[in-house]
Formats: sequence, C-alpha cells, structure tokens
Amino acid sequence: MSSYQKVVSVVGARPQFIKLAVMCGALEAEVAVTHRIVHTGQHYDIQMNDVFFQDLAIPAPDHHLGVGSGTHGAQTGEMMKRLEPVLMDERPDWVLLYGDTNSTLAGAVIGAKLALRVAHVEAGLRSFNRTMPEEINRVVADHLSDLLFCPTRTAVRNLEREGLGDRAILTGDVMYDAALQYRAAAEARVGQLARQWRPGEFALATVHRAENTDDPRRLAAIMTALEEIAARFCPVLLPLHPRTRKMMVSWGISAVAVTILEPVSYLDMLLLEGRARFVLTDSGGVQKEAYFARVPCITIRDETEWLETLENGCNVLAGADAQAIVGAAKAAPGAGPWTAAYGDGCSARTIVAALRRGPPKPPAKRT
Repeated sequence: MSSYQKVVSVVGARPQFIKLAVMCGALEAEVAVTHRIVHTGQHYDIQMNDVFFQDLAIPAPDHHLGVGSGTHGAQTGEMMKRLEPVLMDERPDWVLLYGDTNSTLAGAVIGAKLALRVAHVEAGLRSFNRTMPEEINRVVADHLSDLLFCPTRTAVRNLEREGLGDRAILTGDVMYDAALQYRAAAEARVGQLARQWRPGEFALATVHRAENTDDPRRLAAIMTALEEIAARFCPVLLPLHPRTRKMMVSWGISAVAVTILEPVSYLDMLLLEGRARFVLTDSGGVQKEAYFARVPCITIRDETEWLETLENGCNVLAGADAQAIVGAAKAAPGAGPWTAAYGDGCSARTIVAALRRGPPKPPAKRT
C-alpha cells in the first residue's frame, strides 16, 4: 500500500526539466499517486524552457509562478512568496526538489516551514566553494530535506560527514537515466545540426555560470581560449546562454572565430555532446553528459562537484586560464578510460520506491 498520494515537483531551470522528465515517467507508474508540477519561471525564454517540455513530453506545469530573472535575493524571495500559497493549497505528501538552483532553495525553505516532507534529488554534491550560489543552495536544501537521493557514493560520504547519513540513499543519477532513455532519439535527429556537424570534427562549449559571466577578466580569458582552439584545432560551437550573450555585450567581449548558436534543445545537446571531439563547459550537467558519452571534457571552473569525472583525465579542471584551457584541449585525445559508476539507469524507480517507504524516521518537529 502506497504511503503517499500526492507529490509536488518544484522546477525552474533546464537541468531540472531533464530530471523531471525521468521522474514523471516513474511517477506515472504509481497509479494511486497524483503528481503536480510547479514551474517557478526561473528560466522563461522559450529556448531555455518550452522546448524542453515539448521534446521530453513533460506535462504542462500545473502552476507557473512566472518569477523571471533578478538578483539572488530578489528572485528567491519572490519564488518563496509565490510558492507558499501553492503548497498550502496542494498539501502534498512530498515536495520533490531537483539540483541546486534558486528554485531548489525556495522549495526547501517553504516546504520545511510548512512542515511538509521534502525530498532532494541530486543531494550530497559539494564543490566546497561557498562563493558559488549553487553550493549554498545545495547545503541548505540537504539540511532541510527529509530524504536525500544521492547520485554517487561520494555524495553519500559528504552527507555522512555533515551528520545527514541517516537520510541519504544511494540511487544513482537520474541524468544518466535520461541520457540512456533519450540517446537514440538524439542520434535520430535529422535537422541542420545533425547534417552539418559530423562526429569528431568540432568542439562543443557552454558558458553560463555567474562566476564566469559576471567577471570580465574570466569571461574574456575563456573566449580568448575558445578562439585559439577554433584557430588551432577544430571549430568550436557555442550555444550561447542569454545571460552570457548579455554580459559579452556589456563587457565588450567578442568571439569572432567561434560558431555562435542559439540555445539548443536537450536532444540536440545530447547529439552534439556525443559527436564532439571534446567539450568545454562550466555546467555540472554537461560535464556528466560528456562523461556518459565518453567524450573528453574541459571544465572552465576551478572546482567540480562531480569528482568521479576527473578520473583518468576524462574531465580536466582548467579554470578561466586561457593557456590551461588550450593546453587541456591539446591533451584531450589522451583521456580515458571512463570507469565511474552513475547507477544502472533505474535511479528514478529507486527514488519512487524510497518515497513510497517514507523517511527513515518521522520528520523533526519544526518550529
């Protein structure tokens, strides 16, 4: 007999939509369970938002908060203000959170304050860099959640060190579930990208994190490196995040030799990642997707929460140092083998089973 009847998923950004797609499929099998979707509106551009719901056949959100962009405090505060009455009305048995965005933080705080049971998908990740907004969001969400679904053993150990081991469950990575589920559909794409870009003939780059986009020196160094790679090794494709585009204009930074694309769908991204000679990114999700595809990755950050990807040079931390980025690109063909485990592709089913069992003990009384 199911121990729950209603789940509310709180999402707002591209990586969360991908995780949500997998969880929707698993929750649909729970015939006695109602699943509601709350979209905070954190990503509202059609290419960062609607295209993911369309391509991945995600049901339309039951609630759209329409928050939009803003500073971290303003955005998170507005999310909490608009989310509270929704959760008060829905009164779910579980509030399901994903990843490390401001939407995750807002869901954790409001869920906890309303004494609702909160579960965090992709829990236990740590970069150990508290200057990253995402790190703050992860830590707070984990400490407020009643169940912590960990993608790796490293994540479980991180939670054990913080005294949260009794709530932690090793599930594997729902992003790996998604990669397996949608890989064939991605390779079957017959659009312009598939026709134009052949396997091994280009590098793929993404840049969107505030630590890079909001620092003109870091952003300029990254673009300089991408231009040099395009000139020396192979074409570089850069699906450009709206915020990155805005900041490049603001700082007067160009990337003439780089092939700029509009943001692409998840299926097109899987296609390009699988065909790339190597990937350059500051995205945690793209690091993993490159790893799943066994494509060398160069991370343009100073640390990563996905430590397993660093084994055997499969992923290299290059920061925003142009020389280090170019050097890593030159060495990329020597990466591998890929040995880290991110589950068996059944993470979503493991999560649903854990929700059915409930928390390991009654949630602590919150005052």
